[in-house]
Amino acid sequence: MKTALIWFKTDLRLTDNETLVKAIAQNDQVLPLYCLDEDHFTTTSFGFKKTGSFRAQFLLESLADLDKNLRKLGSGLLLVKGKPELELPKIAQQFNVKKVYAKREVAFEEKQTEALVQKELFKLGCQFETLSTSTLYHAEDLPFSIKDIPDVFTNFRKKTEKESVIRPIFDAPTAISTPEIPALELPTLTELDLEEIAIDERAAIQFKGGESEAIKRLNHYFYETKCLSKYKETRNEMVGSNYSSKFSAWLAMGCISARFIHGEIKKYEKQFGSNDSTYWLEFELLWRDFFRFMFKKHQTKLFQPSGIVGEPKLANTNQKVLDMWINGKTKNDFIDANMIELKLTGFMSNRGRQNVASYLINDLQLDWRLGAAYFEEQLIDYDVSSNWGNWAYLAGVGNDPRTNRYFNIEKQANDYDKSKVFRNLWLQ
Repeated sequence: MKTALIWFKTDLRLTDNETLVKAIAQNDQVLPLYCLDEDHFTTTSFGFKKTGSFRAQFLLESLADLDKNLRKLGSGLLLVKGKPELELPKIAQQFNVKKVYAKREVAFEEKQTEALVQKELFKLGCQFETLSTSTLYHAEDLPFSIKDIPDVFTNFRKKTEKESVIRPIFDAPTAISTPEIPALELPTLTELDLEEIAIDERAAIQFKGGESEAIKRLNHYFYETKCLSKYKETRNEMVGSNYSSKFSAWLAMGCISARFIHGEIKKYEKQFGSNDSTYWLEFELLWRDFFRFMFKKHQTKLFQPSGIVGEPKLANTNQKVLDMWINGKTKNDFIDANMIELKLTGFMSNRGRQNVASYLINDLQLDWRLGAAYFEEQLIDYDVSSNWGNWAYLAGVGNDPRTNRYFNIEKQANDYDKSKVFRNLWLQ
């Protein structure tokens, strides 16, 4: 029997998952595995957890859903905990695995882990193949090589939309032949050294992890409410579940793919018509691609104070000032309301994120990386490329052609929360 292992990471889905499809097609049986990487639960050099309680809870829910969906096909999810470069070779030996399939990474730490796993598997004579499963446009289909991708989004977008095509999605498998897999036993948050949490009842949306929930959310936002048709007009609002798609958490964990969403947009447009709003969701998915390709191109630069610009933004690391920002005690009611929402729910609107980032960088004069690291801990929808890429962008050391993108917070508050509905909700 030719046995392969599928290493699930941030691709926790059955539909449009090339690693899964390819592994099934090329082997007699496959073993789906997830490794709870102990490094993902450490504290960073900035003093924040790499994974906070909100995202960890979402991850555990996503794993439970993946296991449930795999078992319907005669399979299941094998869960291990530790360092992938130690745990994967152990499982490969135990099950006489000849090949491991995984999604391809682009960011520095993830690439390092990938290389360590490959090195250890090579010692066992086990092949390791990675596939690109995270973007709307496949890297090989772009009209430029990675090193030549324009650093300005508009230039990237125009040429890509004009000259590239989006590949069709891979259907979910209908059956999987698997060695016997024990029942899934997930750790508690306490066992992961995290606090048990409940999302505040004022939250814009009660996120729940998993592919099943991602599809449910898409059906709600597209077909039940037809909110997609007014997405462009409402996306800068700040209160309620339907002002934006809220797909970001499921996209970040890979419970749904950008290509699947794109395919559903096209179906929706055929049924209900296309407009600026239906296009705008595609536009946002392309931003997500752009940041991922930027990490592929610039590697570690977007984690450095100077970003891709080469000139560091002078900033301090005053802990007292940082704590005021984190805890919503800056005395700026618009900033404080947004920061309290993030602290109590793990989520913040796009408009809120841009304002609190600008405030930390320009008004508080703090190191932008402190903000990015706090978001890494706190956000349910944390995605390495989008998070660090956006923070560098707002700090003027990333992909923004303007070097000083300053937000007038009072004007923003008046424009987007004129009646103080958002502030009153979170500052009560």
